Amino acid sequence: MQCRLCNSRNTQIFIDLGEAPPSNSFILPEDLEKPEAKYPLRVHVCADCFLVQAEEHAKHAEIFTSEYAYFSSFSTSWLKHSEAYVELITEKLALNSESFVVEIASNDGYLLQYFLHKQITCLGIEPTLGTAEVARNKGIETITEFFGEKIAQKIVNEKDRADLIIGNNVLAHTPHLHDFVEGVRILLRHDGTATFEFPHLKNLILYNQFDTVYHEHFSYFSLLSVSKLFEMNNLHIVDVEELTTHGGSLRIYVRHKHIGFVSPKVFKVLESEKRINLNNLSGYTDFQTKIETVKRNFRQFLETAKSEGKKIAAYGAAAKGNTLLNFAEIDSQFIDYVVDKSPHKQGKYLPGSKIPIVSEEKFEEIKPDYVLILPWNLKDEITEQLIYLRDAGVKFVIAIPELSIF
Repeated sequence: MQCRLCNSRNTQIFIDLGEAPPSNSFILPEDLEKPEAKYPLRVHVCADCFLVQAEEHAKHAEIFTSEYAYFSSFSTSWLKHSEAYVELITEKLALNSESFVVEIASNDGYLLQYFLHKQITCLGIEPTLGTAEVARNKGIETITEFFGEKIAQKIVNEKDRADLIIGNNVLAHTPHLHDFVEGVRILLRHDGTATFEFPHLKNLILYNQFDTVYHEHFSYFSLLSVSKLFEMNNLHIVDVEELTTHGGSLRIYVRHKHIGFVSPKVFKVLESEKRINLNNLSGYTDFQTKIETVKRNFRQFLETAKSEGKKIAAYGAAAKGNTLLNFAEIDSQFIDYVVDKSPHKQGKYLPGSKIPIVSEEKFEEIKPDYVLILPWNLKDEITEQLIYLRDAGVKFVIAIPELSIF
């Protein structure tokens, strides 16, 4: 495939997860017998710029539709993370009532609501209608468009340039990287700052986090590759923070080129990536073998548990869980149901595996012997919420980075 960062055709397969439906395409009961659209789920690495990237089979607009069911506000830990960020960045940039903040992929207003509380003018850009409407009901002005150069210029013409641009877990979602980043450059005030958070490729490789691969994630970033992306668009990274969110993420601080001192932390993270050869193709070999081992151990546990007559439920109808289940070819013969807090998912079925999504009350009706935690990055939050199950003798299971029963 042609690299979407540097246009090189010198790419090779990094991960092959077979065919799967889009991970957030939950199935309505009336559609249960209809055939599902499935696409190859393959990821390549560019030998020239080392961007890790998926083939684009499911189109951008086909994934982020009005039926898109991911609402950020249903994660308590993510809300706390967002509120802490708003406190930090408001002080760091001395934001006030005259400042203008724009968030790209603002979802249901999970973050901008905290700027609103501070009476800081903010604008959300969110292409999915359902989540955007929830944000509007919170009083957050929201544009329902995909972000790029045209939308950026429209905002500049009609409103102003932004003192702060935020993009949490959105860089991976855009297939048109240069259009997106050029939009950031256009929209950002001369002395403004943009921050982006994304799962760190280093952790994906070190901790077998292949389940973060799904069709709506077009790219997977190291600091090495994302630095090249911004440099090519006359922006540069001046600071970086290593976060624990999503199994280990980076938060980068971006400014216009040649504005702002570059923190030593940037060079420290770059060196840590080079130590595991993320600037060399050797750093990307043998990963497929590692994840096949994870798949084999996971399936073996489920097969043994079911042969012993054990009841297995799952918690969290997360996209990453759908990647795991489809790769391991697991369906409702192994897992009876999956519990999720979001009413937007309850009553539907997981794509591919067709496991029913239910509310937490189901635990009382059919008590499981095991609960598989699909969003393993929220393990602590979930186990605390479900402590009553552990007290009743239920065991928890995670499959990544390796099979763990506790």
